This record gives sequence, structure tokens and C-alpha cells, in this order.
Amino acid sequence: MAMKYKRILLKLSGEALMGDKQFGIDHKRLDQYANDIKNVSAAGVEIAIVIGGGNIFRGIQAEEGGMDRVQGDYMGMLATVINSMALQSALERIDVSTRLQSAIKMEQICEPYIKRRAIRHLEKGRVVIFGAGTGNPYFTTDTAACLRAIEIEAEVVMKGTRVDGIYSADPEKDKNAVKFDTISFEEVYQKGLNIMDMTAFTLCNENKLPIIVFDMNHGGNIMRILQGEKVGTLVAF
Repeated sequence: MAMKYKRILLKLSGEALMGDKQFGIDHKRLDQYANDIKNVSAAGVEIAIVIGGGNIFRGIQAEEGGMDRVQGDYMGMLATVINSMALQSALERIDVSTRLQSAIKMEQICEPYIKRRAIRHLEKGRVVIFGAGTGNPYFTTDTAACLRAIEIEAEVVMKGTRVDGIYSADPEKDKNAVKFDTISFEEVYQKGLNIMDMTAFTLCNENKLPIIVFDMNHGGNIMRILQGEKVGTLVAF
């Protein structure tokens, strides 16, 4: 079956890796993600990944505790590398060729981020994981995901969350919240919906890069989207 997209950027939240835990990494959840990614890669789709670090450390929380914001953000970047290494290990355990590139140089554990090298890995069928955000404080991993997607010329940013799409209000708090199947960037601005931070969202809007928000914890959802099923919410133009 022909896939809807040839090259995708998958954004995963660090919190999602916790599963039912209060902290750290749930290995069952990690293995589910790895198997979903393997199936997509085996179908010939080129896949790059950015993971958050909120299950380990958040720069904004550090600032609230009196720590220097810049220092906290760098600590958050290191947390994303830990998650990236865990996902790389889970993928390699099931024979998926994977490369980890970091925006902060760590020669012993990963490659530095180089756009052309990343694209070459993707063309060779390897899964590429981008760690350490953009390498700059004050930027979220959502922004890193959108930036990398634009750089590697991905066709879509797929944001895997624990919610099955975009709603008019928080569905976990408001039972009358209405889900959108498709919504325009303009409507998101008008309705003040919080999908990702505004820098990331505007980057996608200005570069005509669609976003799909979907439930990553439901196994097989990435493949369903790629096969053309209506899963989650598409933010389009």
C-alpha cells in the first residue's frame, strides 16, 4: 500500500515515556513506541524523531525553584539525550538501524547534528533521533521538532501525545470539549488553542508544514495515519 507521506518527523513527549510511573522511563511504553516505529520504517517511510525530556527534568521548573533559566534549559537538553539514547537502544534491540544526533557535541555517545548527514541516514533507511533540542536555551523541543522537520524537508510533523487529537477545550477537564478532525492554522490562532508553543507553531505555519496531533499510546496509530486513515487532528492550510 502506498504511504501518505514519504518522510516524517515524529515528536514524542518525555512525559509519555513515563507510562504509569511518576518519573523516568516505562520500558513497556518504550517498547511499544519502538515497535510502532519499526513497522513504519519497514514500510519504507523515512522517520526522524525528537523527544522531550519532561519525564526527567524541565528547565522551566528549575527556574521556578530559583535556578538560572539558561542552566536549567541545558539540563533539560541533557534529559532529552537520555530519552533519545533509551529509544535508540530499544530500536536497536529489535534490529532497527538508528542514528542519534545531538545539537550539543557528545562525541562518545552520539553524532553532532549535521543536516546533510541526517538526510543521508534517512535515505539509507535509518531512523534518525535528534537530541538536545535546538542546542539553545529558551527554545522548547516542539520548536526543535519543527525546525528539524523543515531542515530535513519532512512532509509532516506528527505530534504523538496521550490525547487523540485537538479539542476545543482540555478533554481531561471538560467533558463537553469537541474534537476537530481538521483545523486550519488560522483557526488555531483565533481560538487560542494550545497545541505547541507559539514559536514552533509559527515555524510550521510560515513554512507550510502540516501538523498531525494524535494518540501515540494507541499502538499502530502512526501506520494508520500513513495509510490514510483519519486518526487524530490534522492542522492544515
